[in-house]
Amino acid sequence: MQNFTKKAIKETFVTLLDQRPLNRITVKDIVETCGINRNSFYYHFEDLPALVDEIIADQVEELVSRHPTIDTLESCFDAALEFVLKNRRAILHIYNSLSRDTFERRLMEVCQYVVATYVEADFAGRPVDEADKALLIRYHKCECFGNIIDWLNSGMEDDISAYFHRIYQLKRGWEGAVLRGDASGQGMAAVQN
Repeated sequence: MQNFTKKAIKETFVTLLDQRPLNRITVKDIVETCGINRNSFYYHFEDLPALVDEIIADQVEELVSRHPTIDTLESCFDAALEFVLKNRRAILHIYNSLSRDTFERRLMEVCQYVVATYVEADFAGRPVDEADKALLIRYHKCECFGNIIDWLNSGMEDDISAYFHRIYQLKRGWEGAVLRGDASGQGMAAVQN
């Protein structure tokens, strides 16, 4: 019974959050929609921020279990985006609320996990300095986080997944041009055509 009630509270909250901003949702709204009393809500959650934190933590846990390995940087970003895209409107409401710090902290955890998972798999069995690996993880984690935050700030209007895939396509072309010693940039033009 306890798990059912807790699940119902979470599902009701996400449904309400998909309909309106977080600052317009109250515990009263949740319990009336669920058909439970306030004490039942407070038995499971200290307050609304605790509910938000647990829902986001659940999403992070689910994402981690679905992605035990990641084979490309594009897949890293796709995995991190799952965290946001699953409940796009609800996430935007959380992001534009006082719970933004909770969301950002969890998003950084997601970015850290997906990038570290990729880097560890990509460098498995190769002699790579741990400090260099840590630098790569930090750089790509911040790149992932920053781009997702920028996308949220712009209202989530662009196709962020297509953006990431194109960026990495361009990066591979640029890196190839550098490796070929084509400093003039003509290698990059050839990649783009």
